[in-house]
Amino acid sequence: MAPLLYLPLLFVMFLPISIAQGPPSPGYYPSSRINSIGFDQGFRNLWGSQHQRVDQGSLTIWLDRNSGSGFKSLKPYRSGYFGAAIKLQPGYTAGVITSLYLSNNQDHPGNHDEIDIEFLGTTPGKPYTLQTNVYIRGSGDGNIIGREMKFHLWFDPTQDFHNYAILWTPIEIIFLVDDVPIRRYPRKSDATFPLRPMWVYGSIWDASSWATENGRYKADYKYQPFVGRYRYFKIGGCVAGGSASCRPPSASPSGGAGLTQQQHLAMEWVQRNYLVYNYCSDPRRDHTQTPEC
Repeated sequence: MAPLLYLPLLFVMFLPISIAQGPPSPGYYPSSRINSIGFDQGFRNLWGSQHQRVDQGSLTIWLDRNSGSGFKSLKPYRSGYFGAAIKLQPGYTAGVITSLYLSNNQDHPGNHDEIDIEFLGTTPGKPYTLQTNVYIRGSGDGNIIGREMKFHLWFDPTQDFHNYAILWTPIEIIFLVDDVPIRRYPRKSDATFPLRPMWVYGSIWDASSWATENGRYKADYKYQPFVGRYRYFKIGGCVAGGSASCRPPSASPSGGAGLTQQQHLAMEWVQRNYLVYNYCSDPRRDHTQTPEC
């Protein structure tokens, strides 16, 4: 049996160099243009205050059988860069969602917009799934139209903090992981793009009915507490009701829309190697509801 011990090493040795080393450099790092802030400078507890702890500007939230926890920005925004460094819990986390997202659900219940980064919990030996999603005037009443793209990651998100961000401008939404763009959602029409101001949220909660392999595996509270850690919060945005001359940050060094060729190559690498679900490619979906596809 001893030779089997060498199989993992051999597998790594024969991986394509580009996969073994991670994505190509995007060449530009939007997060470097945004100063980090402490949790209390930009956010407040929204629910589950007893399951939330702030230490020197860093935030820890956790879920147990009694409650999860969530937080919300102090202000709403009409565009901007919104990110944080996040570290996830290892081991059995099935059914548990750890998130960072934009929403106006409290302002427009049943008719809200939302832009999501959600980490779908998993079982030991299987990778986390990072789900990105965009809702436009959606609701939770069964008529919601999600625009999900799901990814695995080229690193273990439980071993260290990594930077995750949403860049939302009037013409595009870009999701970034360590400044590598993984998804670009352009504004193709007013009907398929969120235009109303949104708040920044984060949370950890039990979504056993769907989060892990379509609900096959549920949250198991013998493994509680389930913990999410956040630090280096970044908000570089245009506040709702603020100056009309405010312009949100750009994903590219030119300051304009879109991505550079180098950023496109990095994004294509991620999607080629780590994209595991694309709503536009799902034959079970009614694509008359998602005309941008």
